[in-house]
Amino acid sequence: MKVTKAQAEANRALVVETASRLFRERGFDGVGVADLMAAAGFTHGGFYKQFGSKADLMAEAAACGIAQTRALAEGVDVSTFVRHYLSREHRDSRATGCTMAALGADAARQPESVRVAFQDGVEGLLALLSQQGPSSDPADAAQARARNLDALAHAVGALVLSRACPDDSPLADEILAVCRDAILGSQTLPGTDKAKARKRTVG
Repeated sequence: MKVTKAQAEANRALVVETASRLFRERGFDGVGVADLMAAAGFTHGGFYKQFGSKADLMAEAAACGIAQTRALAEGVDVSTFVRHYLSREHRDSRATGCTMAALGADAARQPESVRVAFQDGVEGLLALLSQQGPSSDPADAAQARARNLDALAHAVGALVLSRACPDDSPLADEILAVCRDAILGSQTLPGTDKAKARKRTVG
C-alpha cells in the first residue's frame, strides 16, 4: 500500500522525536540507525528514504529537543525557567530533558550541521527569554542578553555537573541548589538599577 504524503511526514516526525529522546539518553554515538528505527516502529531500510545521513537526523533531533526546552520558557520569566531547569526532576529526566546539557559535549565533535542546530537553538532560547521585560534602550537590551546568556550557560553547566555525579550523591543536589541560588541572585529586572539610582539622586 502506498504511503500518503501526510503519513510519510508523520512517520518522519516520529523518527525525529524518537531519535531526540534516544540521543539524549544514550548520546549521538550510543544508538545506531537500526536500533533507532526499530524503536520508532520502522525497518532499517526505511531510514535513507527519509534522511540523507545519520548526521542529518542528529541535527533535526537536536533542533526538536531544543524546541522542547524553548517550550518550557514560553510565557515565563527567567527565574521561573531556571527554577525548573535546575530542579531534581529535570536533572533525572535525561531522555526528555534539555538537549544542550545532554548532548552539548557530543555536539562539539559532530558535523557542522549539528553544531549549527545547537547555535540556532541557543539563539532562539535567548530571544525567547529576552522577551521578558523588553526595553527600547539598546544598552538595556544588550545587558539583558548578556545576563540571560550567562544564566543559560551557568544552568547548563550546573546540570551537566550534577548529572555526572551518582544519582544518590549529596553533591548532585548541592550543585543544583548552589547554582540555582547564584543565578536567581544575579537576575535583576531591566532598569531596576537605574530606577534605584534615580531614587537615591532625588532623595
